Amino acid sequence: MSDLKNNIAVVSALAPAVHAATKADAAIIDLQGAGSATVIVNTGAIVGSGDYTISLRHGDASDLSGDAAASGDDLLGAFPATLTADTSYAVGYRGGKRYVRVVITKNSGTSIAAGAVIVKGDLSLAGTV
Repeated sequence: MSDLKNNIAVVSALAPAVHAATKADAAIIDLQGAGSATVIVNTGAIVGSGDYTISLRHGDASDLSGDAAASGDDLLGAFPATLTADTSYAVGYRGGKRYVRVVITKNSGTSIAAGAVIVKGDLSLAGTV
């Protein structure tokens, strides 16, 4: 069996918590040294009949100034139109930008319990992280 552990790095993007703000911006993640990346989001309870969406922003600047939403050809799979309680999502990133950030947006409702990680992959092919 091949070794996956030494070919990935898991980075916390959005700490698991109850998010009530209109927008929850995760940490900016630097993908340098990774040959691939996957966003993994876990949700818990959604309060107040909430409608929450998730997106991935990407850009070349370390502060993500001038960033844009990753979509279409930048992603492997797609984020759902609305998040569902107690569900896990995984969407691959294949865009060519160095920096990414997960964003959860509240369209209605009170709060959502959620967290996200970025799994950097193919480290043995791209160098070390």
